[in-house]
Amino acid sequence: MSRNTVFNEFVLKFGTVNGSGSASANFLCAKVLFRMGLPVSAKNIFPSNIQGLPTWYEIRVSEAGHMARRAGIDVMVAMNPQSYKRDAAEVVPGGALIYDSTLERRFDRDDIQVIGIPIARLCAEHWTDSRQRQLFKNMIYVGALITLIGLDDAVVEQLITEQFKSKPKLIEPNLKALHLGRDYARDNIDTILAVRARSSDKTTGKIMMTGNEAAGLGALYAGATVATWYPITPSTSLVENFERHANKLRRTEDGRLNAAVVQAEDELAAVGMAIGASWNGARAFTATSGPGISLMAEFIGLAYFAEIPLVLFDVQRGGPSTGMPTRTQQSDILTCAYASHGDTTHILMLPGDPGECFTMSVDAFDVADRYQTPVFVMSDLDIGMNDWVIDELTWDNSRKLDRGKVLNAAQLGEVAEFARYRDVDGDGIPYRTIPGTHPNKGSYFTRGTSHTDTGGYTEDGRIHAQTLERIKYKIEGAAAHLPKPVIDIRDPDARLAIVNFGSTDPAVREGLEELDGEGHVMNHMRLRAFPFAQEVRDFAEAHDYLFVIEQNRDSQMRHLLLAEADIPGTKLIGVPNIDGMPLTAAFVREFVLQALRRLPGYGEASRIVAQ
Repeated sequence: MSRNTVFNEFVLKFGTVNGSGSASANFLCAKVLFRMGLPVSAKNIFPSNIQGLPTWYEIRVSEAGHMARRAGIDVMVAMNPQSYKRDAAEVVPGGALIYDSTLERRFDRDDIQVIGIPIARLCAEHWTDSRQRQLFKNMIYVGALITLIGLDDAVVEQLITEQFKSKPKLIEPNLKALHLGRDYARDNIDTILAVRARSSDKTTGKIMMTGNEAAGLGALYAGATVATWYPITPSTSLVENFERHANKLRRTEDGRLNAAVVQAEDELAAVGMAIGASWNGARAFTATSGPGISLMAEFIGLAYFAEIPLVLFDVQRGGPSTGMPTRTQQSDILTCAYASHGDTTHILMLPGDPGECFTMSVDAFDVADRYQTPVFVMSDLDIGMNDWVIDELTWDNSRKLDRGKVLNAAQLGEVAEFARYRDVDGDGIPYRTIPGTHPNKGSYFTRGTSHTDTGGYTEDGRIHAQTLERIKYKIEGAAAHLPKPVIDIRDPDARLAIVNFGSTDPAVREGLEELDGEGHVMNHMRLRAFPFAQEVRDFAEAHDYLFVIEQNRDSQMRHLLLAEADIPGTKLIGVPNIDGMPLTAAFVREFVLQALRRLPGYGEASRIVAQ
């Protein structure tokens, strides 16, 4: 190794063709690095069509634990001639570009290492079937990476064996392709790359998981038995994972499946079915993305006004309209906070990684039941579809699920008069019943029109206003019982702070470290729920300016903080990002530094503290 070799801090990227079978090989590399004890962040950047367009897969390796996406590629495996120019341009000076040199190519870069491997020719020499030739190209470049960057060949072989254990006939040819790439690189390439992987111990107690799988599993542990959906990118795999885990974990002793997964004809039907199942006593949910939320709005308003528990998973993507279905954004914040017409305010949960997708999924069902209202779990494509390294999931078997104020038959027998929408306890939350609980007590009419506290129809504006105020009061009361913001006081004297939520957190935390190194020390708050807790207002009060970082054009969270937390607009500096890519620390740093130059008294400060 060269004395200048950098170990375990690099970005490896694959430029391939959508539909070429490269996805499994690329993910295999991420899993190998993870099993070598290295924290990895894997980002799948793919088109919304089925086949033929360029697709990319980025793996950031950081033993220091920096898991945000990073601009600049150290090792590029370029397998798509259509994107050669773009791929070569992304390689940092001193980095390496690996390509299929069956057809020699010229790359107009003299500051990078260009490594040619005749991948197609090697495949043609060993396989006659055209599909096999295409698929095994991917395994050949994985094999070459064993030699070139130090992937552990024993770990690669073990993972291949595990991957094809249900199809054992595929193990040998995949290992053959792997060894072809490894041996060719060993025998023909003497280039020493500037970066390399070596085994470490930084992933002990960690797992790799997508947010959609974690959320689906969380719904299962929450006791959900009904999932209704209409397929839409990027939420589809959430329900698929719920169904997959239910088939293993939700079987009765006689083998029957104690769960129902219904694919509806459209999003409106899907949410309507979920509302009906929840009204009937089941824990039910639906999963969708922004376009689906728009279509569901009418029924969401019904659940809000009729006070029916409902959990909705919104895995956000680029909009508006069809927008960018396979790119990430956080652009449904205002839509979900106020979904439906009329006066509505909804509870939002804002997970920051797949681990929180699991825990907040369980919490969402408890909150929906306790407050008898829709609850949105606001994930996004980056969290939902990409693999994150997180702590192992844990579950407390003593935890009791909170079904809220549901009267059983004995309790109904003691009630002189059951009034479905009456505030008995002064907390705005009425008591409810489940159909069939009692032979002659507890029935009521569920309607979306204005109603009395017994469920009767009314056009009395005073009663209607009282109902709306009571619902508002109970939703506001939920704030104290939702996930608290994560607050990091990095300097008690700092008067500037960064506020963010969701998947932007790794980039924000790394960006804060970079700003620290330049003398700009700032505090940090990650929002995790709406309505906002008192801690959010207190944090804002303690600072002069808050940089609100979010992935949408219109700074929607900033508007929500302004409107619902009564934070002066002069304090809130919007930091919007809308390119559809996972946020980078460089973006955070550069935007904040530019903004600082415009703030009186802060631009030249070596340490951002009280002036």
